Amino acid sequence: MKLEEMRARLDRIDDRIVKLLSARMETSLLTARLKGGVHDKAREEEVLARARKLSGGILRPEATERVFSGLISDSKKLQEQNLKLAAFQGEHGAYSEMAAGIVDPSAVPISCPEFADVFSGVKAGHFDFGVVPVENSLEGAVTQVNDLLLESDLTIAAEAYVPVHHCLLALHDSDYREIKAVYSHPQALAQCRGFIERNRLEARPFYDTAGAAMMLSEERPRAAGAIASRLCAKLYGLEVVKENIEDHQSNTTRFVALAREKNSKAGNKCSIAFATSHKAGSLFSVLSIFKSASLNLTRIESRPIRSEPRKYAFLLDFQGSDSDGTVIDALEKVKKETAMYKFLGCYEEAGQVES
Repeated sequence: MKLEEMRARLDRIDDRIVKLLSARMETSLLTARLKGGVHDKAREEEVLARARKLSGGILRPEATERVFSGLISDSKKLQEQNLKLAAFQGEHGAYSEMAAGIVDPSAVPISCPEFADVFSGVKAGHFDFGVVPVENSLEGAVTQVNDLLLESDLTIAAEAYVPVHHCLLALHDSDYREIKAVYSHPQALAQCRGFIERNRLEARPFYDTAGAAMMLSEERPRAAGAIASRLCAKLYGLEVVKENIEDHQSNTTRFVALAREKNSKAGNKCSIAFATSHKAGSLFSVLSIFKSASLNLTRIESRPIRSEPRKYAFLLDFQGSDSDGTVIDALEKVKKETAMYKFLGCYEEAGQVES
């Protein structure tokens, strides 16, 4: 047993404590939304009593109470600031969290396990907005999100492009040359296929890039690394072995911000969803409306309608403002030509961020 080993062990314990403290603060902000921001003295006493009861060994009840009293005080101060909450899918350090910071740097990013949790949380008012990926420049559409967009009543309030640069991450006290397997999201593994094959690594799918980095930090599997962002290395105390290991440096993901209310700011890009009747030329008729109005289409994607087998819907983006007369007339014509129509939102078109 050496002093350096004990200090390294303490550092790892401190890392976990800080992560748990951050998670507790995030949860306290969500709790304030659910209870309406009213302080609950009885609940505070209940938390302190439970903390005292959990104390044991060298951890005295009075010491535990002091710690939790400070936590409760700091939580209340944070709740009183009425901060905006931004939902994203994945663990902290995910590219979705970066997108949330681009949309509104002042908002507090809150992680959600699933894309559906982002949608439902925004709809319920637990979050001010949620950020989800809709398409990647290499892998194409994020089908699960597009399906949720078709079924949701939320509106698109903004968009953001995030350059995706993957890093090989390893534990600081390990020899990176011994890495035999890498953990990451299946899409990230696919985007780094060349690097993985050249280095004869075993690709092990994980639910999230940031989650893979967190797992590596906490569980410390032998001869393993993670593929994630540089931000993940900082958050989870990992070493960046190699940067930019993706096969294509132009790798970019487009995200949209979802809100309950229509965007009050003027926009220059619109998103709609529609379904056509089953007859020849029906899709051509709809697209001809945009051509006649000289409206530039930036994306069109087809998705099966999950509630109606063998029927398809289309998600379409185009440049233009929903307050412009030409756009208004064109969309009225689209409504008449389609079996289903939904206006998804008008927002400011985001510039492509340099990789």
